[in-house]
Amino acid sequence: MAVLITRDELKTAIDSGTVTVVDALGGDYHAKQHLPGAVALHPAEVDVRASAVLPDRDAAIVTYCSNPACPNSGQVADRLTALGYANVRKYKEGIEDWVDAGLPTESA
Repeated sequence: MAVLITRDELKTAIDSGTVTVVDALGGDYHAKQHLPGAVALHPAEVDVRASAVLPDRDAAIVTYCSNPACPNSGQVADRLTALGYANVRKYKEGIEDWVDAGLPTESA
């Protein structure tokens, strides 16, 4: 099970450029709205795309999806850890919490 990160911790990491954020919703959801700088990586794509999207296995990575009920962020975090990524955390509250807090998002 992935280690959790709070919204405030994640915002600080994004603002300082010390984290790679992974949108575990991917596809149209990512295109419509995602956290700043987030890369899309759906659970079904992890084995095929992780090394291309996340080349540094020691980098700080945070996964997220829509809300605490969404399983994708945990699935991606767990799979990345199994593939040897050493510093993976999960933002359990997801993009709904981020948006509700009035924080900025991006779109494709």
